[in-house]
Amino acid sequence: MNMLITGINGFVGRGLAAALQRNRDNIRGSVRSAAGNREIAEVGDHIFVSGEINTRTDWSKALNGIDVVVHLAARVHVMRQSITDPLAEFRRVNTEGTLNLARQAVTAGVKRFVFISSIKVNGEGTEIRGQRAEGRGQESKLKEVFSEKDIPCPQDAYAVSKWEAEQGLLKIAEETGLEVVIIRPPLVYGLGVKANFRSLMKWVSRGVPLPLGAVYNKRSFVALDNLVSFIIHCIDHPNAANEVFLISDGKDVSTTELLQKIAHAFGKRSFLLPVPVGLMIFVANMLGKRDVADRLLGSLQVDSSKAWDLLGWKPVASMDEALISHVKALRVRSKISSQF
Repeated sequence: MNMLITGINGFVGRGLAAALQRNRDNIRGSVRSAAGNREIAEVGDHIFVSGEINTRTDWSKALNGIDVVVHLAARVHVMRQSITDPLAEFRRVNTEGTLNLARQAVTAGVKRFVFISSIKVNGEGTEIRGQRAEGRGQESKLKEVFSEKDIPCPQDAYAVSKWEAEQGLLKIAEETGLEVVIIRPPLVYGLGVKANFRSLMKWVSRGVPLPLGAVYNKRSFVALDNLVSFIIHCIDHPNAANEVFLISDGKDVSTTELLQKIAHAFGKRSFLLPVPVGLMIFVANMLGKRDVADRLLGSLQVDSSKAWDLLGWKPVASMDEALISHVKALRVRSKISSQF
């Protein structure tokens, strides 16, 4: 099996390449630029420098002899957008660039195209109905959970570009016979994670008191090892062809529970103050940080049963196991002081 992994130097790409190398698969990777890319040495010598990903990118050399493409490279969220038309920029890379790669893959004789999309195609969040204010007192009986059967509801430029790429890929599959697999993961965590999850780990590792001790939301996450395991499962499973999958660790947690698990992984106590959720939302609105509050306080649950039932896949690690492994890896690499 000869595989091309785009974005092989990224967070997921490095984890996937390492797992595939252990399986002795033949891997070729693409990066946008070799300049300053220290991670390239970690993922092998067969690297193709693609340059900017758009409709003009020539993938012919990278695709020569390839059986399966795993497309990870994408334009991701930019917190402070300075461009006047962000949707056009996201479309240029995530939609048009993806479909250009897929069409060239067909010409090169590639059999399967695995596309890593985003749960944001489904929407920004789910709700737990029936709870009392701030979640006090009782467990919800009625839950809304994202699934593959949902009508997509992308709400920002990034999500729209991913949804349009999905539609285009399925059309190419119908017209050409290319087998397409679409995976929409929620937040992925593991060694190398950045943004909010990394910040939470930093604060907990330092014993910083956080006002998140009474958050009764429910969120799905997927450990890097579990996402990598599922991608590998989809590379050649016959039932994965032309399907969309939502995956997670299989057990949803509140933000309060997540912080407690992170503290446990570090072998520390968590310092969580039970500040009312309504008050935190009010303060976040005053500071212009409602999007951050939504991610910390809102719910987002996914139903992974299709992956389990159709493909027979199961997560290879629980959240507790994945977090402990993450912390051990940080310590082995002696990066705790430099990262935190």
